[in-house]
Amino acid sequence: MNIRVLTKRTMQLLLIVATLFFVIGCNSSKEDDLEDMDAPQDLVEDELTEDSEEDASDLSAETVSRRLYLLSKEGVVVPHTFELPKLETNEVAAQAVEYLVEGGPITNLLPNGFEAVLPAGTEVLGLNLEEDGTLVVDLSEEFLEYDGSKEQQIIQAMTYTLTEFDSVERVKLWVNGFEQNSMPVNGTPIRDGYSRANGINILDTDAVDLINSEAVTIYYPAQMGANMYYVPVTQHIESDDLNRGIVEALLSGPTYESKLLHVFNPNIELIDVSVTDEGIMTIEFTEEILADVNEAYIADEVIETLVLTLTDLPDVNGVSISVENVEQIFNEHGIPYSEPVTRESFVPTGRF
Repeated sequence: MNIRVLTKRTMQLLLIVATLFFVIGCNSSKEDDLEDMDAPQDLVEDELTEDSEEDASDLSAETVSRRLYLLSKEGVVVPHTFELPKLETNEVAAQAVEYLVEGGPITNLLPNGFEAVLPAGTEVLGLNLEEDGTLVVDLSEEFLEYDGSKEQQIIQAMTYTLTEFDSVERVKLWVNGFEQNSMPVNGTPIRDGYSRANGINILDTDAVDLINSEAVTIYYPAQMGANMYYVPVTQHIESDDLNRGIVEALLSGPTYESKLLHVFNPNIELIDVSVTDEGIMTIEFTEEILADVNEAYIADEVIETLVLTLTDLPDVNGVSISVENVEQIFNEHGIPYSEPVTRESFVPTGRF
């Protein structure tokens, strides 16, 4: 009898102890489970954060080189290359115009001594590319507030910026939905649109026979602060051989009043100029073209001035330079000019 009672009490105690362990174990198991559940959630959040950072990094890395035309403090229109956010194809022309607006997205990118050409607050209301390559640009009424003394530079900068795109040949201006036959402040005629044929940074033509000459774009270097820029200038050339005439104009240099640099040795002689069927202009100079006869190299600003100017011609894709009695010529870094130099060596090309 006593053995049975003891056994029963013992069993009751064992049951209580077992129950306590079970409850404690369950609670412990639940805490462990919560900890196990929290850890993956933290990992997911970390992964999302990392993915977001990677996405943002990828997005910020998606840029494209664009050539925009700004106004220098000397009042000349100068091209600059910027890395802009990459957009869908049908948005790139509008973006280019937006980066010409004072106080717009170009603000923190402006080089010292340069300004945007469009009045603050100007918006692009619409763009339409016609089959003949005319791009109709409709701007908001804020555009009407521009400084009339800069009217020529404004239309030039807009035109040259937008005609960097291969499919754009000319620009027509609308304001707030109305076509403009002339610029709204000083009345520059733009009825037929504006193209590169209208010129940029036009030099004084009073002493030029306009009937017997041809307008071409010549690039001259300009020192602005610590940097050198290449300024496109419309100049009239009087010559029976236009290609030779352009090279000779470069050798003569810009007018003193323009404040542009003359980078060619005045003793250089031009021996020959010709253009191949493949569009390569071959030019032979005397050795005075060399910055150092012993090292046989040509200064970079000389090459860039020649190439930017000559490849602006429609039938020239590249420039090959040779020097009389010199077998191989080099650039300033000792790299031989074994192939014709193309425009893409210096500036990006655009497609729209």
